[in-house]
Amino acid sequence: MASLKLSPSSPISISKVGVPCSKKGLSFLVKAEHHSSSSSSHLQDKCQRRLIVTFGVVAPWISLLSRAPLSFAAESKKGFLAVSDNKDAYSFLYPFGWQEVVIEGQDKVYKDVIEPLESVSVNLIPTSKQTIKEFGPPKQIAETLIKKVLAPPNQKTTLIDASEHDVDGKTYYQFEFTVQARNYTRHALGTITVFNGKFYTLTTGANERRWEKMKDRLHTVVDSFKITV
Repeated sequence: MASLKLSPSSPISISKVGVPCSKKGLSFLVKAEHHSSSSSSHLQDKCQRRLIVTFGVVAPWISLLSRAPLSFAAESKKGFLAVSDNKDAYSFLYPFGWQEVVIEGQDKVYKDVIEPLESVSVNLIPTSKQTIKEFGPPKQIAETLIKKVLAPPNQKTTLIDASEHDVDGKTYYQFEFTVQARNYTRHALGTITVFNGKFYTLTTGANERRWEKMKDRLHTVVDSFKITV
């Protein structure tokens, strides 16, 4: 358990890391109505009433099906799968093909089984702060978090960029950084926010040698992270 103190009043501790087919029935009813032209008016009225009832049942299903693709498109993107955690109120996207793994101290982890440095993880810790701004500006928080939590102490870290943005009234900090080990360099992205007594951290990245190939997908991952309430 690593302990990160951004100020004397703001300690952070983070673990390292089948629709019914009604056409047939409808067709039958219409035919029955035409056939009844030689029958009594009572039978005609009965068929007409049945036809109205059938439309009343079918119409909501047609409406639901027409809306479903739009709803799905709003929550996902081609080449990605969506994760939605209702308990902790967050969601994000990850590239198709990555597998979920269990790592102690992390709330969610998905990674490429062939390229192990390509992964995304979400960590949650309790906090008494109301917003991420209470911890300080983006650059200060990102540098401290990277050096104290997101990288081992014997590896060189470089903060490339840090920024702030608001979505639906909630403030997020995003940052880009590298971590240099003996045999590789990992190029990574992160986003952090505070909501309802929790400090959220999402990080994703890839080997530096694959950064140009993966960066657009990784930016999609980090940009997709949001609080869902």
